[in-house]
Amino acid sequence: MLVVLSDTHALDGSSLVGAAADAVENADLVLHAGDFTTEAVLDSFYDGTDDFRAVHGNADSPAVTERLPEATVLEYEGVRIAATHRRRGGDTGLGMFGRERGADLVVSGHTHRPRVEAAGEVTLLNPGSHADPRGARQSFAVLEPQEGGLSGELRTVGGETFAQFTVEK
Repeated sequence: MLVVLSDTHALDGSSLVGAAADAVENADLVLHAGDFTTEAVLDSFYDGTDDFRAVHGNADSPAVTERLPEATVLEYEGVRIAATHRRRGGDTGLGMFGRERGADLVVSGHTHRPRVEAAGEVTLLNPGSHADPRGARQSFAVLEPQEGGLSGELRTVGGETFAQFTVEK
C-alpha cells in the first residue's frame, strides 16, 4: 500500500492520528508532498516509516529544503509517479509537469484541499492535509495495486472514504 500525505505544518512530530497513523504504519511506501516546516517533523517521518519519499514545500525551513528535492519521480507497482509541492499554472502546469516526466500520476500539495482530477492521460492527486486542513477536512490518500494500475481512496483521519479513483499504468 502507498500512502500519500502533504502539508503537515508542524514544529515537531508527524501529527499523524487515527486512520492516517494506521495507514502509515502499514504502508509499503509513504510519499509526502512537502510542507513539513521543520527538520524535527521530517525526521519523525523518516523514523516512523520503512520506505519514505518526499519533496520540500514552500513553508519548509532551509534545513528541510537542503535535504529534499523540489520534485521527484518514482515507481510503485509499475505506476510512474511525479511529485512536487506546487506548480505554477494550476492543473495545466501540473499536467505538463507529469507529462514531461512520463508520469501516470502527479502528486502535489500546497492547497490543503484534497482532490483528484484527470488531466489528459495524467491523474492529478492532492491528498489534502492530515494535520492542518485550513477549512477542508483532515485527509490523506491510500493507493493499492490492482491489475493495470492502482486503485485509490481519499480518506479522512477518522477513516471515512470520501473519494475513490483509479490510476492506469
